[in-house]
Amino acid sequence: MFEPNQLPSFEQAVLPHLDSAYNLARWLMRNEQDAQDVAQEAYLRAFRFFPGFRGGDARAWLLKIVRNTCYTWLHANRPLQEATEFDENLFTPDSCALNPEEAVLQNDSHTHVRKALDKLPSNYREVLILRELEGMSYKEIADITGMPAGTVMSSLSRARGRLRQILTSLTKENMAPSSRRAAAVSV
Repeated sequence: MFEPNQLPSFEQAVLPHLDSAYNLARWLMRNEQDAQDVAQEAYLRAFRFFPGFRGGDARAWLLKIVRNTCYTWLHANRPLQEATEFDENLFTPDSCALNPEEAVLQNDSHTHVRKALDKLPSNYREVLILRELEGMSYKEIADITGMPAGTVMSSLSRARGRLRQILTSLTKENMAPSSRRAAAVSV
């Protein structure tokens, strides 16, 4: 990446990751305008604290700032929005459930996946976005979120299982009205 003796400029190290920063902010904030504001605030914070950056993975460093900025903003502006905790005992894995790929192929993938991701608890959505959309390693996700790597792996497993359940229920919801219409037409 960069020579150990030569620290990069802010533009070299951080600006190339603007899309990743906005993408993470968009998924955590669930709102375009808020995501833009948070991404801008995160970049200002990164710029302000860049003299303290000692090299390493600038993308992970920036995404950690974005994540913290998102949660700070959500805590200050929407304190009760995500007050419900996901209860794993209420949602047991369905052994007959389609895997996410099969469910997506059966319906409009973009809309269904977006809806399913929006329904995930924020901690699950966060690790899925970092791993699957941003392609980050378990270690990088652990650095960004402050979780141990083992917790990251188990959270990803649970997030994928929950995503599978949501996609399956969305598929069943979409199939039900069309089968009712087909029954009405055939009568």
